[in-house]
Amino acid sequence: MDLKDTPTLEKMATTLRFLCADMVQEANSGHPGVAMGLADIAVVLSHHLHLNPKNPKWLERDRLVFSGGHASALVYALLHLWGFNVTLEDLKAFRQLHSKTPGHPEYQHTEGIEVTTGPLGQGFANAVGLAMASKLAQGTLGAAFSHKVYCLCGDGDLQEGVSYESASLAGHLGLDNLIVLYDSNAITIEGDTNLAFSENVRLRFEAQGWAVLECQGHNFLDIDNTLNTAKQSDKPTLIIAHTTIGKGALELEGSAKTHGAPLGAEVLKRAKEALGWAHPPFYIPEEVKLHFSMQRGEGEEKLWAQDLSAETKEKIAHLQAKDFSKVAYPVFELGQKCATRASNGAILNAISQAYLGFVGGSADLAPSNNTRLKEQGDFLKGQCGRNLHFGIREHAMGAICNGISNYGLFVPFCATFFVFSDYLAPALRLSALMQNQVYYIFTHDSIGVGEDGATHQPIEQLSHLRAIPNFEVYRPMDAHENVLCWQVALKRNKSAAFMLSRQDLEVASSANLEQVQRGGYVLHKSAREPQISLLSSGSEVLPCLKAAALLEAENIGVQVVSVPCFDLLLRQEQDYLNTLLVGEVLAVEASRGLEWFKFADSVLGMESFGKSGKGADLFKHFGFSPENIASKARALL
Repeated sequence: MDLKDTPTLEKMATTLRFLCADMVQEANSGHPGVAMGLADIAVVLSHHLHLNPKNPKWLERDRLVFSGGHASALVYALLHLWGFNVTLEDLKAFRQLHSKTPGHPEYQHTEGIEVTTGPLGQGFANAVGLAMASKLAQGTLGAAFSHKVYCLCGDGDLQEGVSYESASLAGHLGLDNLIVLYDSNAITIEGDTNLAFSENVRLRFEAQGWAVLECQGHNFLDIDNTLNTAKQSDKPTLIIAHTTIGKGALELEGSAKTHGAPLGAEVLKRAKEALGWAHPPFYIPEEVKLHFSMQRGEGEEKLWAQDLSAETKEKIAHLQAKDFSKVAYPVFELGQKCATRASNGAILNAISQAYLGFVGGSADLAPSNNTRLKEQGDFLKGQCGRNLHFGIREHAMGAICNGISNYGLFVPFCATFFVFSDYLAPALRLSALMQNQVYYIFTHDSIGVGEDGATHQPIEQLSHLRAIPNFEVYRPMDAHENVLCWQVALKRNKSAAFMLSRQDLEVASSANLEQVQRGGYVLHKSAREPQISLLSSGSEVLPCLKAAALLEAENIGVQVVSVPCFDLLLRQEQDYLNTLLVGEVLAVEASRGLEWFKFADSVLGMESFGKSGKGADLFKHFGFSPENIASKARALL
């Protein structure tokens, strides 16, 4: 591509503009404005990117994230033109059921998509995660990894708090491999951005440690020169590209009306005529296909692979295998007292010893979450240790971990107090949607938090996370069950959360892996036929065991069922469930717990927020003492 050949570049941009507009018009749904406004930048960026459509997972490829996922028409059009497995027929099926081209880009659904984007700001933070993962790859594997991470974002992305959080961390870490192109068109859905957004973006990013450049987003040479400068920066770089939304759409050019609706057949027809585009919809000139083609990527990958040492290849194989079969898990004995957050710390360290790609950290709570990986170093500016420090940035933490996971060489975890899972819930939801592998460590999991009171005691969060599709929530009753939960979760190779206690819990389980894989199992059964089954999880299981002893003293048959993973229990066949749900069924959990009515006749849960006080006093106050559990069981009988 000759970047001085302006007529050819303009033809490429025009092709791209109208290809995107045709997609939206055909679907009668979508966002033509952003695609048309970014067409000139996309043409030049295509010259700078290193991709291999024949191998979309080439490790040394540049990563490209469209944080404004509503620009999906542009994403798919580029993937088609670059040579990925996105056909012209796929473009014509834009936003249709079962197509490869859904309304917003979806990871693992369409070849070439790096992350699922759409909720604004997420992609920005994902790009920070990808850049951090690239630095980890450099630290682990050497100079063979020197690619860039590019992110296209808009005004809406920069208004979301998650972009501010992640930009702050990126600047602090000096991520010089990250280039963000800010599509500054000053338009959002409601109209001009001055309705709600007037800050000096340049000063904001400079204050966060970024290099900031500006360019005219419809001037090919200016875009090219600015990208060349950005690639030499020793800081993360924001390029403020001044663009016009709906560029080329005649009277709709620069209007909010182009944001989320088709241009309309008449406007589109006249726009094409004005630019001399006398072609049917979805027309792509052969010379344009040639100039967009990424065929060079196949040769670039071969040259890169030839230079890899045998040691580097061996490490890459280890990281990609994600083999946890050799983890030497800690052993916890019956009667031993240990908070599950503490046992979890020992488990995390055991995993990190066996697998080089296990990385993670906490939102400034590592000493409380027990998430420090011993002897693994810190990830800081100029350092590539495996302990990540996210600061008090929960939302960015979750989204960054999604980027690290999608990079392809690492398995990340992140941690905070369970009540603050609300702050990162949008990123966690996207993790489940992408079906990637991120582990969420949530400690201080109930009213057992104690003196910190209602603000820090999660009540409704457990039900929320259990309601998320393709996501598994583990709440172990003790340290032994915690080990088994991790073995199950790692084997299942998908995102999951661990709810862990602040307070010590006595080891009372001698369960095996098969039992935990089923989500629930009979922990205790009376000699006589059970008249009632007590279902519980986490710290409430031991009080249920004590309640069972009280009932058995009255000749009432009882069985206690531990349910470390409600989500897995839901998948069990009815015959197995019938062995757990014997007689009347009472579920006991110090949370809102309405989901337990799936299995239980009655639920002893939380009907209010918590209070400040000693954890043991709170359990008694809210009815989770063995005596009250036994009383509820008698009433049910």
